[in-house]
Order: sequence, then structure tokens, then C-alpha cells
Amino acid sequence: MRYRLLLTHINDPHSHFEPNKIQLVVKHHDQSVRVSCHSGGAARIGYQLQQARLKAKQSQQAFLFLHGGDSFQGTLYFREFKGIANAQLLNKLQPDAMVLGNHDIDGGSLPIKNFLDTIRFPLLAGNMKTQALPTGVGIKGHSRLHDFDEQQGCAKVLLRPLADKQMAIIGLTLTDMAKIANIDDDTQFLCAEQVARHTIAALHQQGIYHIIVLSHLGIEGDRLLAQRVNGISLIVGGHSHTLQGDFSDLGLGHMPYGETHNHTPIVHAGKYAETLGMAEVEFNDSGKVIMLEGCNYFMQDKQLLLDSDSTLTNEDYANICERVHKHPAMLGHHALDAIDDIVKSRYQPALIKLQQDIICQVPRAFVHQRLPGQAMPHGSQLAPLVSQSLYCQTKLSLPVDFALHNAGGVRQSLAAGPVSRADILGNILPFEIPLVRYHIQGHFLSQTLESAINAATNNGTQGTGTGSFPYTWGLRYAYDGRLPLGQRITRLEYYSAIGWQMVLPLQTYTGVSSAYTVMGKEGYDPILQSEWQQTVPNLTLPSAFIDYLQYADLACHPLPTVNYISHRLPRAEDQQSSS
Repeated sequence: MRYRLLLTHINDPHSHFEPNKIQLVVKHHDQSVRVSCHSGGAARIGYQLQQARLKAKQSQQAFLFLHGGDSFQGTLYFREFKGIANAQLLNKLQPDAMVLGNHDIDGGSLPIKNFLDTIRFPLLAGNMKTQALPTGVGIKGHSRLHDFDEQQGCAKVLLRPLADKQMAIIGLTLTDMAKIANIDDDTQFLCAEQVARHTIAALHQQGIYHIIVLSHLGIEGDRLLAQRVNGISLIVGGHSHTLQGDFSDLGLGHMPYGETHNHTPIVHAGKYAETLGMAEVEFNDSGKVIMLEGCNYFMQDKQLLLDSDSTLTNEDYANICERVHKHPAMLGHHALDAIDDIVKSRYQPALIKLQQDIICQVPRAFVHQRLPGQAMPHGSQLAPLVSQSLYCQTKLSLPVDFALHNAGGVRQSLAAGPVSRADILGNILPFEIPLVRYHIQGHFLSQTLESAINAATNNGTQGTGTGSFPYTWGLRYAYDGRLPLGQRITRLEYYSAIGWQMVLPLQTYTGVSSAYTVMGKEGYDPILQSEWQQTVPNLTLPSAFIDYLQYADLACHPLPTVNYISHRLPRAEDQQSSS
């Protein structure tokens, strides 16, 4: 007997409730035409889910809508409404389950509790071990949380009917959550692989073999999980912002949708609610997927904006637009008015005020690229400017020798032209993180830089993504990744009253960074050897940048602070975001 399922899925929407801007590239008469439009958003996804549910009902198929995590953070909608808007809109979309992402627990357990209190669907985190707090405000035992079951020694499982069988859904999130998120003392994250193995064994003892893992491990983590753990029917993933599907004729590359390892297909759906994954799935009696046909679908604007190096005629415009709209991965602009009205009437007005607050005019673009590469050998142009703002704004009232900030804390490039408060708070620096000064010896500072770069590039260690790469102001360094561990920082200098001076191993220096960085996350462990740490009063990461932009000379081109030599040939995935 064959068991049919219509699966829909999203991951990493990061509070993108409105359609998100995308750019495609279409070949036309031997030239590349850039096509700009908006795709996705809550209302358009809501319409497509409505249609998919109707299709499943008419064909008597089982239906699932799964969320691969990281609903929180990313836009002003989260900054202004702290997750309540996320919960209310997700209730309208009616997911069958969501897995906990790292950004969902950035603020600790209290925002998660408020989220759990509001949602009407289960939140899965099968490898998260929770404990009760003396205050009684923790998340342990919450009716909508499927975490680790200590008595059974496995994940709490969500069961759904599949014809005459039961289908189990297991939620797994990052094992190394403590290294990447700001978790509270009431939560601990266990090895996802071990929890999966024990949980699947327990399900098999109950005669349940149709098993879906809803994962926030990233595409590499999902591949390893599929290879190492038998018995997983299907993995629905998130975290790495991986867009699967053949979009080579739209300039977005080609990556197999439902790539398979150890007989287990893996599906991911990109990022920012731009696409909706949708697949027809068939299982055999023992839970193995014997057919998976689907794609990630864009939900594009009716009107497209075209840009080309040569003049396009009206006929060219019509031809290109028709090709885009008729592409098999395009579903159109149809939206649910009920969801659109909620976004526009309940949440949008607060954002419009911030969009109208212009901070400054930027004379040139500052490109943000996490890692140095061939095109930008010194890496990001924007992250050093952010570090400069931390340094300058702190130094207005307190002594400081340097600023240090991680690449992942900067989310987008800064375009030339007018910059609004909404641009900074919603897109570039969306994390409202306090600043912290610290006193650190030179040799620990050197170790911090090397450890962070090693983690960002997986050079001798397994990092958590490229976001840990360090950018500085008042401090410059050279890193040679070909050298042995502990010897890769070949030059380290700080800017003193008499110019650039060598950082001495036993001398102490005062730095300023975000509170996230000084917690030693993502390879920054040596920074915990600081002699002291003190919060900078009345300054956060975005507020320092906003205040600095209002008087900074942005036309100057300062010398780079990063000199980087890689340990390997550049690879395309080194420039990809993973958080």
C-alpha cells in the first residue's frame, strides 16, 4: 500500500510578514536582464496554503504544513512587537508544527513562554532539556512544547494520522545552541543525533515507521543526520537559508529539491518567507519515501521591474515578464485579504513612522560580505564602520582602545542614498544588544581573534557559521590560515596617541563589543579571560550606529583593518549566511 502526503513547508522567515524584495536574472537575446520584484509574505503564503489544503481534501490526501524555525528576529516587526505579531500571524497560517530555531531563543525563555502562551500549534524541540525555575515563569511542562522527555529518554513526538498508519514528527534543533544563542539556565540542548536515534528506536518498538524529522540543524547538519541515523523517512529543515530547486534560468542556481542521503530526502525552503516548499510525497508500508515531487515556489508581484545594460523595447519587456510569470516555480501575487488587512492595520503603522525618520544621506554603498574573498580581500566594508561607531560613541564618555564586532551581527549592506531609522533597526542591525567594555590582555585578545576566524572558516575546528568572523576599529591584524593553530595571528596592532603600536602579550587593553560577543559565543571563548566587563550606559549596537551616522564623514576611505590569508581555495558556500 502507498501512503500519500501533500507537504508544505517554510523556514527562517525572520519576521518578514510582507513580501520580500528579490532579484532574478533572465537571459534575453544574449544579454542578462535583471528582474526585481517582491515575493512571499504572510498573506501570499496564506493563500497558497488555503489552495493546498483544498487540493489535499479533494484528493483525500494527508496534509502537513511544517515550519523549520527562526520565526523571530530580522525585521522591525519583531523589534516592535517582540514575537506576539509572529504568533498571531502564524495562528492564521495554521502550521501543524514548528521547530525551535536559534533566533527564537535569542532572548532566553521568557519570549518563548509568551509565544507558547499565544500560539495554537505545537513547538517542537525534542533535544531541548528544560527544568523548572524557582520563579515559576519557565517553559518546562508547557502544553504546547514538545521537548526532551527525561523519563522516556527520547523526544516528545507529535503523531498525525496517515491512512491506516500513524506518522511521527520529531523536532530537532542545534546541539551547540549554547554557542550561538543567548539561552537561560533552565534550558540545555542535547546531541540531536543521539536523541534522534533513541526516539526512532522507541517509535519502531511501537510499530511506527513513518517518521519525519522537523529540523533546525542546517543543510550540512541534516545531511550528517540522514547519513548517520537510520529510519528517518524525511527531513524538513531550516537554519542554513538553503534554497533548493532548479532556478538556473532565473539566476538563482540549481540545487536538488529533496536531495537524498541514506534513503532519506531532505527539503529546505530558502529564507525570509520568499518561497513556499510544496511536495507530493508517497511512502511505502515501511515508511520509506518512494516518490517525492515538488519545488520551492515564489509568489511574485504582478508588476516586474526590469533593468538591462541595453535598451529594452515594449515587446522585450512583455516577453520577459511572460517568461517569469509562466515559470513553473512561480505562483503569482494572490493573497488572503484577511491576513493582509491584519498586517496593514495592526502592525504596519508603527513601522511607517520609523521609515519616515531619515538619519542621513550615505554618499556611497558599504557592501557587507561576511568573509574576505577574491572580490573583497579585506572582507566587509560595513562591519568595520559599525565597529568604528561602537568605538567613537563609547569614547565620548569612557576610555576605550578598540572595538570588535562579529560579521553575523550585521545583516545587510548599506546602500547609497537616504538612510532611515527603519533601515538600521529593521534590516542592518536588527538586534537590540547592549554594548560592553572589557579589559583584556594582549595574548587573550590575539587568541580571541584567531579562535573566531578559525570558527568562521572551519579551520581546524567546527564552527557554527561564517558570522563569527571579527571586524575591528582601533585594532588591526593579519591572519594566515596556513600556519599551525595558535600561530595564525601574525600581526596585531592598536591605534594609540602616537600612532599604530604592537599589541603586547601581557599588557591590558580596553575594548568594546556587543554583549553577545563578550559572552564568548561562536569561537570567542578567549574573551571570557577579560579582567573585567562593564555594560556601557545608554548605548546599544543599533543606537551607537545611528548616532554615529549623523556626524560621520562617510566619504572617506579608511585603510583596511583586516589582512587575511585563507587556508584553502575560496568556495561559494563560504559567502553564504547560516544563521
